[in-house]
Amino acid sequence: MKLEFFKPSLDTKIKLKYVECLIPAGFPSPAFDYLEKELDLNEYLIKHPSSTFLAKVTGDSMIKANLKDGDLLIIDKAKEPKTGDTVVAVVEGEFTVKKLHIEKGRYYLVPENDKYKPIEVTNDTEIWGVVIKAIISL
Repeated sequence: MKLEFFKPSLDTKIKLKYVECLIPAGFPSPAFDYLEKELDLNEYLIKHPSSTFLAKVTGDSMIKANLKDGDLLIIDKAKEPKTGDTVVAVVEGEFTVKKLHIEKGRYYLVPENDKYKPIEVTNDTEIWGVVIKAIISL
């Protein structure tokens, strides 16, 4: 799985209209009592601007985690990775995105597709950052 990186520019505010109401996924609800305000996506999505990167996913190793070609990952290099996190790692000089599993002091990068095997983290592997959000492409 390859990643295509972008560095977000936080100098530009991204303000969008925000409807402050819950939107049911079940039975419809009347939509007349809502408050519209602005929401800056930078403030909402990014906690550590200087260590945050964007990358597009390619490949199918994370399909069971609902990550597919074209999805956009928000990656925070300042966040400490822990077991169960989706991480971006460098394996043999190539970026990859996998689930991190830690067991008995050993680290594994686990794909979310049965076609692929877990990768044990060695001295040649770097956990580059933690995926904090994914923006899925429909």
